[in-house]
Amino acid sequence: MNETVSLLIEGLVVLIASFVGTFGFAILLQAPRRAWFPASAIGAVAYALSFVLIQLGISQMLAIFLSALLGSVAAQYCARKMRMIATIFITLSIVAQVPGLGLYRCMELLARQQNSAAAAAGVEAMSSILMIALGLGVGAFLFRILVTPRAHRT
Repeated sequence: MNETVSLLIEGLVVLIASFVGTFGFAILLQAPRRAWFPASAIGAVAYALSFVLIQLGISQMLAIFLSALLGSVAAQYCARKMRMIATIFITLSIVAQVPGLGLYRCMELLARQQNSAAAAAGVEAMSSILMIALGLGVGAFLFRILVTPRAHRT
């Protein structure tokens, strides 16, 4: 029971922190004001999903893929409902998942001439980026197939 409460509190902190971080990026990237809250909520939920899945024992790459997939579908839906371009929501849905620290560590290890450790860190970071891209692509594909009316498909 205590472990469950701890995971819940940690998940809530992750959700709030990723919301605030994504909100900051929305401002920084000069997204339209009316997109700030929904895009930040999508980004926060997507990252929190990734965090929870990893805590439950699912591999990091699968968790990143599934959270990017959720973020992509939610971003496409929100863009359609708000009559805005999906790029705004998609970009902000993955901001928290970008492996910036992993890429930084790779460059730091390269600078220290620790090539094997740098290669391992680089492969992990690039794998995360690949899973994000794959999740976004699959999410956009599924959204187009499942939501777009047949009459409007070309």
